[in-house]
Amino acid sequence: MVEWTDAERSAIKTLWGKINVAEIGPQALTRLMIVYPWTQRHFSSFGNISTNAAILGNEKVAEHGRTVMGGLDRAVQNLDDIKNAYTLLSQKHSEIIHVDPDNFRLLAECFSICVGIKLGPKVFNANVQEAWQKFLAVVVNALGRQYH
Repeated sequence: MVEWTDAERSAIKTLWGKINVAEIGPQALTRLMIVYPWTQRHFSSFGNISTNAAILGNEKVAEHGRTVMGGLDRAVQNLDDIKNAYTLLSQKHSEIIHVDPDNFRLLAECFSICVGIKLGPKVFNANVQEAWQKFLAVVVNALGRQYH
């Protein structure tokens, strides 16, 4: 179990309250698919994702980005039990979708980049980023928990 300081809890929840999930989710997933094109293999049912422009304009990519943000919201709401909150999601990604668990880390990086760009250094300062990165590391670990 992860130990959160009061400052970390506050930073994560305050930052989460400032994030526009409908904007950041699609941006982060789009960035993932463009910067790390091998991740696209899991999204073949999304239609045309053959070019950067196609990915940027693909509503299914945007929709899934918003869905992923819903998963992050679950983690924010369950800071003391993220691993158990993510058990079924981890099983699905491991046993059904067969997502490379390193993709979760890459997506977490994309989230941080998008949040940092959007909110800027006054909001996403080093102290806030430290708590956010710890949070994302716990999420990534929880998502990879069911892998053998």
